[in-house]
Amino acid sequence: MNLNQTGNLGLLGDENATIWQSPVNKSAILVPTPSIARIAPVSAPSTLPGGESQPNSPPPPGPNGIDLATIASIIGGIISFASFCLLFAHIILRLRKRKKEEGEEFINQQVPGMPVRFSYEDLCTATEGFKEKLGGGGFGSVFKGVLQDGTRIAVKRLDNLGQGMREFVAEVETIGSLHHFNLVRLMGFCAERSHRLLVYEFMSNGSLDKWIFNKDQRPRLDWQTRKKIVLDIAKGLAYLHEDCRQKIMHLDIKPQNILLDENFHAKVSDFGLSTLINRDESQVLTTMRGTPGYLAPEWRQLRITVKVDIYSFGIVVLEIVSARRNLDRSRSEFSFHLLEVLRGKAEEERLIDIVEYLDRDMLDNTEEVERMIKIAIWCLQEDPAKRPLMSTVVKVLEGVMEVDPNINYKFSRPMPSPAVINDYFSSAPPQASVLSNPR
Repeated sequence: MNLNQTGNLGLLGDENATIWQSPVNKSAILVPTPSIARIAPVSAPSTLPGGESQPNSPPPPGPNGIDLATIASIIGGIISFASFCLLFAHIILRLRKRKKEEGEEFINQQVPGMPVRFSYEDLCTATEGFKEKLGGGGFGSVFKGVLQDGTRIAVKRLDNLGQGMREFVAEVETIGSLHHFNLVRLMGFCAERSHRLLVYEFMSNGSLDKWIFNKDQRPRLDWQTRKKIVLDIAKGLAYLHEDCRQKIMHLDIKPQNILLDENFHAKVSDFGLSTLINRDESQVLTTMRGTPGYLAPEWRQLRITVKVDIYSFGIVVLEIVSARRNLDRSRSEFSFHLLEVLRGKAEEERLIDIVEYLDRDMLDNTEEVERMIKIAIWCLQEDPAKRPLMSTVVKVLEGVMEVDPNINYKFSRPMPSPAVINDYFSSAPPQASVLSNPR
């Protein structure tokens, strides 16, 4: 074997004829000579002169100079990788399908006494494609609907809830387990693909705000109806705070979230998305939520207890009695804040003067009206520890207990700061709500 002039190794036969040349150089070829006929078949090495065995020829090169074994290896690797990818995708799809089936099975487990599960198609039909919008809030919009049996419902379509199937159903079960006459009843829900909807009982007289703030509203609520509404709200909150397996803070008590049925029974709504705390916990840190004019002062420190609801309840009671908003942009700077007006009237011992429409009905019940105002002031004490529990408020309203005689009339303004109040006033005051269901 010698190195020939082309730079490749060559095997010489008789008369120095080249019978084999290495394929390293692309120009290398097998040179046919008469001596090749004396070489044994490729499968068996030939014997060279001198008794040495001739090695087998390597596979011929491919069209680009790459041998066929390399090409076969590359193709085999590609096929193996593709097979692995297909197998991996198949496993992922099976796992997703199994998880979905487990979720559906979990959802379909109907628990007696729990809300009914509706399909999205059912609710589309009931609302005629979500045709009649009743209102909306921070968590979504509410639509009027009618079930096949004629039952009127309010369907809340939740937006950007960010909960998984199990988390949503767990919350629905918590809400559905709450049964009290003064809470808006959750009748059912929908959890289908990305759709999350809640189905509530329909409240024909809508929200409280349109009955106390709308100057053109006729008839106006008489004193006995106002008293009953205040007591209903107190009973609903007392149940949430003290009688549930878990304490529930509403965190957004306001007239828009108090709904009235056909007989003007008041029911608390929108408690389903409130903060849940265990019975043995007294405080929870959370991000600020609620509505300007109803936020307790302790929101500044974010040390929140059920007493923030009691503060908001006090504001609502004053609004029910006075028939005016706590923050009213249409008034002068000296009277736009109801609490400032109340503080001045308290110093003059003329609490009855905060009543907007002091008709004969209210004048005939002056003593009861002023007692109700004192209950509200008790709920507005700056120190949360000095505010009563809602169960205590219920007893006072029912005449079982008396108002604390040591209440401080120098109560603080509610949150937010003046800057936030200015932002609040930068937009037109909200119109009377026609919302007939939870916001």
